[in-house]
Amino acid sequence: MSMQSASLQTATFPAMAPLTAPRRQALSHVPGDEGWPVIGRTLSVLADPKGEVERMSAKYGLIYRTRILGETSITLLGPEANELLLFDQNKLFSSTYGWGTILGRLFPRGLMLLDFDEHRLHRRALSVAFKSGPMKSYLAALDAGISERVAEWRQRPGEMLFYPAMKQLTLDLAATSFLGTSIGPEVKEITKAFVDMVAASIAPIRTPLPGTQMARGVKGRARIVAYFSEQIPIRRAKGGEDLFSQLCHATHEDGALLSPQDIVDHMSFLMMAAHDTLTSSLTSFVAALAASPRWQEKLRGEVAAIGVAREEPTSFDHLEAMPLSEMAFKEAMRLRPPVPSIPRRATRDFSFGGYQFPAGTLCGADPLFTHHMAEIWPDPDAFDPLRFTEEAQRARHRFAFVPFGGGAHMCLGLHFAYMQAKCFARHFLQNLEVSLPKGSAPEWQMWPIPKPRDGLRVVLEPAS
Repeated sequence: MSMQSASLQTATFPAMAPLTAPRRQALSHVPGDEGWPVIGRTLSVLADPKGEVERMSAKYGLIYRTRILGETSITLLGPEANELLLFDQNKLFSSTYGWGTILGRLFPRGLMLLDFDEHRLHRRALSVAFKSGPMKSYLAALDAGISERVAEWRQRPGEMLFYPAMKQLTLDLAATSFLGTSIGPEVKEITKAFVDMVAASIAPIRTPLPGTQMARGVKGRARIVAYFSEQIPIRRAKGGEDLFSQLCHATHEDGALLSPQDIVDHMSFLMMAAHDTLTSSLTSFVAALAASPRWQEKLRGEVAAIGVAREEPTSFDHLEAMPLSEMAFKEAMRLRPPVPSIPRRATRDFSFGGYQFPAGTLCGADPLFTHHMAEIWPDPDAFDPLRFTEEAQRARHRFAFVPFGGGAHMCLGLHFAYMQAKCFARHFLQNLEVSLPKGSAPEWQMWPIPKPRDGLRVVLEPAS
């Protein structure tokens, strides 16, 4: 596979030999269970990913063999394994070939699907969209959108399904801050396209046969590509402060603009990442507040102490004055990391934990498991934001908390996510009190991105 991008007129990349899975016998020395013929343990993982990994690790240890989505793979658990796979100073692991089976058909050449020098150059080009100036513009757009939506919720107290409401809000916010405009009448089409693409990413049938989830995902991809493609020349002519316009004018080190195809691929991926992962994390955050009135009041007190009127815009200074809210958001992501598992493929032979692994081995890190290891997080299922005080964090392995990945592939939008989360927390807590209906015990679907199975039914009441 050539690693050269058509958008780079002067830069070239050394070709990397295609990485193919080793023969199954090459991994037979690793303890584990590959499950049923053909489908392996895919259905077990889809039904209960947390329970599946915990059961397998209890039986086989922190390194075990399994078979998911048609391929034998190795699961590597714990902070040291996360550091090996994510920090990856020696370029042992390919993200391109790790995520390729899952996302390659639907989100090809998104930043997470690039490797090494090519990834570094694209990341540098995209980083312009997350610098101080654009971030201030995003905050203004996010703040206005969140304030307006929360005010609407305040006017309609009572029970509501929170996850779909949050999903609509994050899409609208992504449209505003990323695209600079409301998507308008196309919003339902665009929403459906993203939903179909994400669902297809973990569909057991990987070929887009008629009537399959993969077919719906491929159709969604075509819709998204058409939308962004027709917009690129418009943005290059008009400019703008939104992320899409920033990418349309972004350049590589040699001064070459990103190609239209690069922009389409990066925007498709960034919109998916910002939309679905933030929907998941903010829903987890609200679910935790609804279940913990004591912490809800603590955070409301933090917002009140800022002394900002409800109608006053949120500034970066206001966000800086909300450390407890940030800690609570981190704790919500610890409980339900927005990316519960992270695949990589070995570029060459390697050893770890007393085992030898051949080149091409598909390896999986598991933030969801690490985030619930009792030896790192006492009473791991409890919601306790004080786990994220500076002192507590210094005492932990730096790869014990990895909701945004790590190393060269650390999420480029990390600060954008914290900014949006705290802006949301400010308006939500200032305006509303949230609780769970009596007798409610929400269940969560944890893979590929966590979401409540019932949509998370909550009760909203105006805050005094």
